Amino acid sequence: MTETPADQIFPDTPARPPFDPELVPVLEAARQDASPFSAENLALIRQLSAEGLPGVEPVDLSVGGAVRVEERQVPGPEGAPDITLLILSPAADGPPRPAIYHVHGGGMVIGNRRLGLETFLPYVSDGSAVVVSVEYRLAPEHPDPAPVEDCYAGLVWTAKNAADLGVAPERIMIAGTSAGGGLAAGTALLARDRAFPMLSHQILICPMLDDRFETHSSRMLDEEGLWDRNANLFGWTALLGDRRGGPDVSPYAAPARAQDLAGLPRTYIDTGSAETFRDETLTYARRLSEAGVSVDLHMWGGGFHGFDMMAADAAVSRASIATRDEFVRRALAG
Repeated sequence: MTETPADQIFPDTPARPPFDPELVPVLEAARQDASPFSAENLALIRQLSAEGLPGVEPVDLSVGGAVRVEERQVPGPEGAPDITLLILSPAADGPPRPAIYHVHGGGMVIGNRRLGLETFLPYVSDGSAVVVSVEYRLAPEHPDPAPVEDCYAGLVWTAKNAADLGVAPERIMIAGTSAGGGLAAGTALLARDRAFPMLSHQILICPMLDDRFETHSSRMLDEEGLWDRNANLFGWTALLGDRRGGPDVSPYAAPARAQDLAGLPRTYIDTGSAETFRDETLTYARRLSEAGVSVDLHMWGGGFHGFDMMAADAAVSRASIATRDEFVRRALAG
């Protein structure tokens, strides 16, 4: 992929809001251990992401036997390889349940189907939902449209096999964080435009929506936070190559470019006030509302990208997690 010199895109550094003081120690520790995103570092970053934090046990997806864990190979997009879906179902039998179709984060370039699942695992362990997590192909080896088309293919399979999965087919929601939030939004657009399946909700957690770097927040973090403008430039360029920022980018890849947002499902969308994706998130929420979509929007003061996952015990994180949980539980209850 061709990397655009950063100084051509970022001639200055706009002001940013302060980070929440309670988050700062966690952020500083995380940045000390982080490697900058680059072609040279990508293999190492992928390895570290897959291995998890040193000394931290992997999440028990079975929750001590309360959750049935299964993987299936299912058809990918036409002419493309099969994809893997990780399926988490309540161990106890019951009536058909809502499904949460999960798209992992990772800047379009790292991550796997297990990343971030702990956010949604409680809804499976208590019998409220089935979670299906998709393993999509990563950029730059597999640029757009491979990632979003993989996500859509897995969603179609999930909807068509709802009965086998113990899922109520009219009650499928899509959820994702960061790049996964952007891909979830793009997949929801594809589902609308291809008229299948009908989604009940989309949950977009600090989503990656816009490749153009035209907003204030997309330029305001330079070697600050957990996903700054340099990492964001790397991720978008990996996905789009020389098309990044130009006229030939699909709204399914960069949902902020969508001209029409009508007919999308009810939306939960959130962001920190001190993160790269802030402005594109706020704009997307406003445009969804203007298109007649019901939107729950939350901006958390002082939050950096992924703050509530990195510093879950901070007061602002507890508020964010509780607010999102309340929305998801209302959605699952129907």
